[in-house]
Amino acid sequence: MVYTATALEDWISQRYIKSRIQSASDISIERIAMIHNIFINFREMPARYDIHGRYKAIVLDARCSPEEQREQFFHELCHILRHVGHQTMMPAAFRELQEWDARHFTMYATMPYFMLVDYDFENPYLIHDLAFDFDVTEQLCQKRIEHIQRNIMTNSFMVAERNHYFF
Repeated sequence: MVYTATALEDWISQRYIKSRIQSASDISIERIAMIHNIFINFREMPARYDIHGRYKAIVLDARCSPEEQREQFFHELCHILRHVGHQTMMPAAFRELQEWDARHFTMYATMPYFMLVDYDFENPYLIHDLAFDFDVTEQLCQKRIEHIQRNIMTNSFMVAERNHYFF
């Protein structure tokens, strides 16, 4: 069973390791916001980010659960760190690409693979345990586990195909 991290996962993991973020308890939105000089605000409105010169802020929806706010934070953080332009003024395809990137960034940043390797993926309570440990929704945990399983299955298939081809 081999898992191959994506370039985005590697990018996030390297930033975490450089910042000494090594366990689920280290993934604090306050700590990460401080590292990137980002202010966090809670308002009764949909989550968003603001950049004005050197000022950067993320607004989190105060009506949502802490787990949902955490996911909102990482989604908006992706836009700040990786994207340029205003989505309202860009072609739909480019906006969709940025949203796809932000969804994957959220998955990888909230539950980096290097922090998941010690979990028992056969544990029937895995989703619940991950949601608790990483302080995210069970829905996000389910997506992350499915992503990991697809990655491993694809790699296993590719190895089997390569072995069949060469022998």
